[in-house]
Amino acid sequence: MQTPTERTDPIEPPVRVTVVVGSNREGRFGPVVAAWLLNRIEDRDDLVTEVVDVADTALPTTFATDAEAKAQLAGITPKLASADAFVVLTPEYNHSYPAGLKNLIDWHYTEWQAKPVAFVSYGGVSGGLRAVEHLRQVFAELHATTVRDTVSFHNAGASFDDEGRLRDPFGPDAAAKTMLDQVVWWGRTLREGRAVRPYGG
Repeated sequence: MQTPTERTDPIEPPVRVTVVVGSNREGRFGPVVAAWLLNRIEDRDDLVTEVVDVADTALPTTFATDAEAKAQLAGITPKLASADAFVVLTPEYNHSYPAGLKNLIDWHYTEWQAKPVAFVSYGGVSGGLRAVEHLRQVFAELHATTVRDTVSFHNAGASFDDEGRLRDPFGPDAAAKTMLDQVVWWGRTLREGRAVRPYGG
């Protein structure tokens, strides 16, 4: 006889989320925000992370041959292909997102398909939200599903102290929980869907 404490449902494996750090400018603020985000993810047992940092990535140029591009992307593409979900961390440059991030996105296609993409943005008054709105359009074209709720840091430099700690973590931590809960739901649901019926098949 089953006791009340016994589980009859299988324990689901964690969602594999690749965090994409989208800025490669010298002196960038992205690593501070990324460290905060990764710390939030580490507190959860329903997510495991992989990081792709545009600054550590030698991306192909527009003039690269297919063979050259494939060789340069050999260390990156598997991290995207194996992901169940993505969190893209972006600043806002000229009311949009960085060129290095655009290059990373454009060199891939099927790796994004039928997977959720969430956003963490940072900047000045706008908090990077204009970059996020542009990215939503791009990922829709790539057949990805963007998560509704975002985390944005307005006047980001003033939000963190000199040791990279948030001065007032309450709001961002709550926003991150909401966003990551959605990433888990979409990640599991779309992973199950792709297993039953491959996307586009």
